[in-house]
Amino acid sequence: MAFDVQAVRAQFPILSRQVHGKPLIYLDSAASAQKPRAVIDAMVQAMEHSYANVHRGLHTLANETTDAYEAARRQAAELIGADINEVVFTKGATEAINLVAAGLGASLQAGDEVLLTEMEHHANIVPWHFLRERKGVVLKFAKVRDDGSLDIDSFKALLSDKTKVVGVSHMSNVLGTVNPLAELIALAHDAGAVVLVDGCQAIVHEIVDVKVLDADFYVFSGHKLYGPTGIGILYGKAEALAALPPYQGGGEMIGQVSLEAITYADPPHRFEAGTPPILEAIGLGASISWFRSLDREAVVAHEAALYARVRDGLSGANWLRVIGEAPGKGPILAFTVEGAHAHDVAQILDRYGVAVRAGTHCAEPLMKRFDLTSSARASFALYNTEEEADAFVEALFKAQAFFA
Repeated sequence: MAFDVQAVRAQFPILSRQVHGKPLIYLDSAASAQKPRAVIDAMVQAMEHSYANVHRGLHTLANETTDAYEAARRQAAELIGADINEVVFTKGATEAINLVAAGLGASLQAGDEVLLTEMEHHANIVPWHFLRERKGVVLKFAKVRDDGSLDIDSFKALLSDKTKVVGVSHMSNVLGTVNPLAELIALAHDAGAVVLVDGCQAIVHEIVDVKVLDADFYVFSGHKLYGPTGIGILYGKAEALAALPPYQGGGEMIGQVSLEAITYADPPHRFEAGTPPILEAIGLGASISWFRSLDREAVVAHEAALYARVRDGLSGANWLRVIGEAPGKGPILAFTVEGAHAHDVAQILDRYGVAVRAGTHCAEPLMKRFDLTSSARASFALYNTEEEADAFVEALFKAQAFFA
């Protein structure tokens, strides 16, 4: 089945605007994706016609909003092959990782080891550093090869009976590398470790089944999945969530409260203290429903073709350094231009209507690994076209000429 990119683009109002008199070419979806009309309308509908707090009201609006909120949880569960009680709403993937790190950290001791990789986003590094600072936990990092692939031998060598947690990205937000998760998870489990997966990039570009992967925890954010900001998903195996202590205290997460003692609710509500991001959850539910209506295999093929087209267009550019060329990588192009700072490249591209990211991409250890202080990054999404891919290549050649 052919992928109709124009039909998809028509559902994104923002893509019709211009920047500096040029048609917008949005190549920054790895940072945050644009929103389809279905998401916008769902959130407006909830605010205009059926809004109240969830779970504790008995009136019509409360029941309607609760139903919409829990329907969004069901959509998220079905997207990743989880049971509904294994899906926790958070304010984002960062909070989800912090929640898991804090919960697991309660039972970790000085000398226990957490194994990460050099390609991790700061969100999957900093929370573990908290445990290093506060509890004496030891952090270890599996190496990344020159092509951007994970050094599996390094990963294996660092596993030991001291490894209690493994944290790994499914797809790198800089390199586009898709890690062999099933293999890594099996190795970690054989060593007795619990595995947390950062799925923020992969959830958009890969078909994810957490049961097949056997992940203990899997996190992703809403805003990269064409949904709103301020909402994320934490998947945890039922037994893994049940073993975690609460992350925050307040309403909703309790069983009973007295002046002398408290009991806690079962997951997932144990981890959803206070009024949750109701409208954002409804928006996420709409984005997932919309996303699941698409031919996912056709979407993956379309995005891969865009990336290949750009690489072909840049094949003779000896002034270009591409960061990350692992086989099977996702549609993310991190690059530098000889003689130019990444920020300057991004600003010149913006004059041609092309929006790319520039900086460290919240991955300073990875930048250091490749002897860089920054890079530019073009990330491709299902709403990008071949014409946009060509326009990006043309604009990048023009930007390079400015520094030549």
